[in-house]
Amino acid sequence: MQCSWKAVLLLALASIAIQYTAIRTFTAKSFHSCPIPNPVNCSLSQDTDVADRLCDENPTFPYNLSRKTHVLILATTRSGSSFVGQLFNQHFDVFYLFEPLYHVQYTLIPKLTQSKSTTDRRVMLGASRDLLRSLYDCDLYFLENYIKPQPVNHTTDRLFRRGASKALCSPPVCEPLGAVDLHLEEGDCVKKCGTLNLTLATESCREHGHVAIKTVRVPEVSDLRALVEDPRLNLKVIQLVRDPRGILASRSETFRDTYRLWRIWDGTGRKPYNLDVTQLTTVCEDFWNSVSTGLNRPPWLKGKYMLVRYEDLARNPMKKTEEIYDFLGIPMDSNVERWIQNNTRGDRSSSKHKYGTVRNSAATAEKWRFRLSYEIVAFTQHACQQVLAQLGYKTAGSEEELKNLSISLVEERDFLPFS
Repeated sequence: MQCSWKAVLLLALASIAIQYTAIRTFTAKSFHSCPIPNPVNCSLSQDTDVADRLCDENPTFPYNLSRKTHVLILATTRSGSSFVGQLFNQHFDVFYLFEPLYHVQYTLIPKLTQSKSTTDRRVMLGASRDLLRSLYDCDLYFLENYIKPQPVNHTTDRLFRRGASKALCSPPVCEPLGAVDLHLEEGDCVKKCGTLNLTLATESCREHGHVAIKTVRVPEVSDLRALVEDPRLNLKVIQLVRDPRGILASRSETFRDTYRLWRIWDGTGRKPYNLDVTQLTTVCEDFWNSVSTGLNRPPWLKGKYMLVRYEDLARNPMKKTEEIYDFLGIPMDSNVERWIQNNTRGDRSSSKHKYGTVRNSAATAEKWRFRLSYEIVAFTQHACQQVLAQLGYKTAGSEEELKNLSISLVEERDFLPFS
């Protein structure tokens, strides 16, 4: 019994060692850890083949070795996120992914959109953060955990909206099929490129200087804190917001079955007793909470957060895009400029697809004023009054004011990035 305390101590030390090994194994799987060399006992230049060998005398400090900028477009459905995503997708040095978290949602919680469970939300967010970490490190194999059926030999034809990513429709992922195929439409990409080889996609990701991901499946910027503070990433968040009245009008038009009761109210003037108002109020609550966090400028978001109103981008797309790229510290290239010029002046017939991005951007931002009845607008203004004021959206006091486009319902605001 004299040595029992030693046994306890040894067990405790062994437990700590096991936990440390497990953590190191997990982190080493997706991220490279860079040792800080001791100028006396260890120099990284001594052996280039073992540049990642640790010095026993020094701790390990992981950080973003590649110096990539990792961009997350944080948005909600029908807020203009597909349009904003294209501002990165067109950049020659940006590897862009469209909604990879779709696979997390529909694998773990297929009916998440109807679920109000906080447990479901925690499960979804935990898995989403793990996947985002891996994707930003260009570990696309991690996606295989959520693609059904399971990819065979790292190939799949089930990646959600694969054609929305230019990098996944270009060499080395998809071999060129001729000059006419240099700019494939989304549907043509899937037809001509065949199944997606995740090994080639991983190589393409690593060849690009930056990685951008769009998602509408993370409610608030505070849900991303662990990623923002991760020294292995250089994550910058672009939070895209839109007038909730515009979001409601667009969803009602696009998701006709899901928003059927809103359409009945709009068409008959009678509000259904069983109307699911959370389809609106959840958007406003998430905006309020997330934007409040961003505008309060917590230290962990310094240099990492930019708030963008869709209306400002739609009115002056070139200027706003330049501001976004300036915030990110990425040079804006001619491909992005050309895309903006070609895709913000379309006529009404230019955007027939629900995720289309060819449109008259300024007119699109205001179209909701003619789609919604004044009764629904007044209801929305009351339900979302806090966030409307927070984001600088004015209320319409009458139907005449609502339809009068000479009266702007968007205040001039300059939401400067937190730097």
